[in-house]
Amino acid sequence: MIKRVFLFLVTNLAVLLLLSVVLRVLGVDRFLTANGIDYGQLLVFSVIVGFAGSIFSLLISKQMAKWSTGARVIDEPQGAHERWLVDTIRMLAQKAGVGMPEVAVYEGAPNAFATGAFRDSSLVAVSSGLLNSMNREEIEAVLGHELSHVANGDMVTLTLIQGVVNTFVVFFSRIAGYVVDKAVFRTERGVGPGYFVTVIAFQIVFGVLASLIVAWFSRRREFRADAGSARLLGPQPMIHALQRLGALEHGELPQSMSAFGIAPSSSGWMALFASHPPIEDRIRALQAPGAA
Repeated sequence: MIKRVFLFLVTNLAVLLLLSVVLRVLGVDRFLTANGIDYGQLLVFSVIVGFAGSIFSLLISKQMAKWSTGARVIDEPQGAHERWLVDTIRMLAQKAGVGMPEVAVYEGAPNAFATGAFRDSSLVAVSSGLLNSMNREEIEAVLGHELSHVANGDMVTLTLIQGVVNTFVVFFSRIAGYVVDKAVFRTERGVGPGYFVTVIAFQIVFGVLASLIVAWFSRRREFRADAGSARLLGPQPMIHALQRLGALEHGELPQSMSAFGIAPSSSGWMALFASHPPIEDRIRALQAPGAA
């Protein structure tokens, strides 16, 4: 917990420092000051707004995941299959060096996900479709993948990345709004309607560009989680699980949870916005020499 708080504070300071340097190099700070704009306050406002939503989403991620998927937490295993699932996750959690997560199942096509703000208090959920369509070795590999996400702190790291790009979006969309309002709409005092229209337009444009960065990072972490499963169980179970998954009609998670699933991702140019790399690329990475 202390490490994550420290990481959060360092990230905030790094964002403030980077933005300050960029403003000074580009001379934007002088422009804003000359037009009566306190860019320091704008900078702090952008960091608060940029991180508030992503941090809040992380803190309630487990509750939202249960609600949005209808997942049932296994408090007392019902039958041998649920007992095996809980025992397997406990074994993998110990090997991965994380606390025992909540274990849940939900009705749906093949998929699985892990979420939660803390390594020792996470949630791992598996769909009924995945449990019914994979053998135990493949399910175990998927669970190793999800627990690797937890061990790597991927949920927290993705939240920090999202917070950083949100900060840039909020800040630079407002800078663009000030510039356009003064240069195009000739507003002399305060801000006019052009400012608000421009801010909305640039937030959309910058938001799309920012999503490319977040999606790229999300794809990198999927390779790391695959490798984590390979370290826990050897590469072949994860390769077999991915091959099986590629042949199945996978289940879509709610939009807020899509980056945390195991299922395949988009193809074509939409792959730039995908949270997961193609199945074939993931298998090749696991088959590479020294991958495990």
